[in-house]
Amino acid sequence: MDDVILNAHNKAEYPPMHTAEHLLNQTMVRMFGCPRSRNAHIERKKSKADYELMSAPTEEQVREIERRVNEQIERNMDVHISYMKREDAASLVDLSKLPAEASETLRIVSIGDYDNCACAGTHVANTSEIGKFVILTHDYTDGRWRMRFKLENTTWNENSLIAK
Repeated sequence: MDDVILNAHNKAEYPPMHTAEHLLNQTMVRMFGCPRSRNAHIERKKSKADYELMSAPTEEQVREIERRVNEQIERNMDVHISYMKREDAASLVDLSKLPAEASETLRIVSIGDYDNCACAGTHVANTSEIGKFVILTHDYTDGRWRMRFKLENTTWNENSLIAK
């Protein structure tokens, strides 16, 4: 697309963790049919994400979330960036979290054949750079399941940044 105009991004995420969050979100959508995280705090050392669920996942389900996210990381999927008009993106991605002031052209981040998301953040070039996804703790209160996670053995370096 020529002359793409996007909103400025106000955060500087740690690309491996941010990309892992995309995989986690898609895993939660597929396993529980819930929306993507409504509240996430993504940091280098550990992160957290909240999901709207009818009940708390069992310990077996928590281990399955972790297993599935790591399975996607191990697929060594490339991360691609594309641009499209909001009306075209609506059939591909969930735009419910998009702020009203978002630009007409959206930046779509695609991770292999697993996830597509409108996102202005930074990401690794390939999931092989993420490392191992580990769920640390989790709790459930009034329809909100909060989980805290970290990454181990990340191989990402700033020279492999896909997009700022």
